[in-house]
Amino acid sequence: MKKIILSGMRPTGRLHIGHYFGALKNWSALQDEYECFYMSADWHALTSDYADTSHIDENSIEMIADWITAGIDPQKSVLFKQSKVAAHSELFLILSMITPLGWLYRCPTYKEQQNEITNKDLSGYGFLGYPVLQAADILLYKADTVPVGEDQLAHIEFTRELVRRFNNFYGNVLVEPQAKLTKTARVPGIDGRKMSKSYGNSILLGEDEDSLKKKVWDMFTDPQKIKKDDIGHPEGCVVFAFYEIFNSDSLKKKSECKAGSIGCMSCKKEVFEYLIEFMKPLSVKRKEIMADKGYLEKVLNEGNKKANEVSQETMRQIRKALKF
Repeated sequence: MKKIILSGMRPTGRLHIGHYFGALKNWSALQDEYECFYMSADWHALTSDYADTSHIDENSIEMIADWITAGIDPQKSVLFKQSKVAAHSELFLILSMITPLGWLYRCPTYKEQQNEITNKDLSGYGFLGYPVLQAADILLYKADTVPVGEDQLAHIEFTRELVRRFNNFYGNVLVEPQAKLTKTARVPGIDGRKMSKSYGNSILLGEDEDSLKKKVWDMFTDPQKIKKDDIGHPEGCVVFAFYEIFNSDSLKKKSECKAGSIGCMSCKKEVFEYLIEFMKPLSVKRKEIMADKGYLEKVLNEGNKKANEVSQETMRQIRKALKF
């Protein structure tokens, strides 16, 4: 039997190229080797976007379209909406009963986002408790493998600790997941921070040419390289980070920058051309998919049904262990 993978994304807006190089490219490559469950995490969207939920459903449809555009095949993977599978909220409730508050307060992502996202009130229990919901997501499908980057390892270890605590109380029911570290390109936002929908510094999948050009022109570059012949420091330059993603001959470009033989505007022009070439086939495919929303709804309905079947069997075992 194939090992099981669970992963997901919050439907809080259009996906960007950081999602593609950081997750979707790997998700697509895993489909033949694993049984994959990929989830639109709409309950998770409420942890930060609870004040306005009007766009969450439409964002889910848009996001599934982005996934399929990026190579996720509904014939190979289960694509579903978290809120359509009631077991997620049930297991979240059960696990929250045994989760010490100290475990949640020490979560590094909780502290990071409290500092970075200042335009939303993140003081609610839902945001503090989202690692518990994330654990429930993974454990419902007895996923033994979770693809993550290094910044997400703490979440997997949290889930493993929670499994050990649950099994100590109620017997060996839940499976400890293993992290599958995935190699991903470093995709910074145009301001140099991590690319994020929340930070407003992202380049969207299928971004139109005019908007894309403006964003490339606004990218942060080396503040010490004012003139073309100034010595450059490409290691901290957003434009060079993009150049590395799209061109295998980045060492030559790095040497030219350090020698002061090229300017930042010429690099931006090259990066813009690379992005246009990368975006064009994705934009065409995405438009075709979005033109048939009935297809996307069918994909989700079938995925929701499969996810419910698997999760209900896990909940049957959990309820038996709890003697409920």
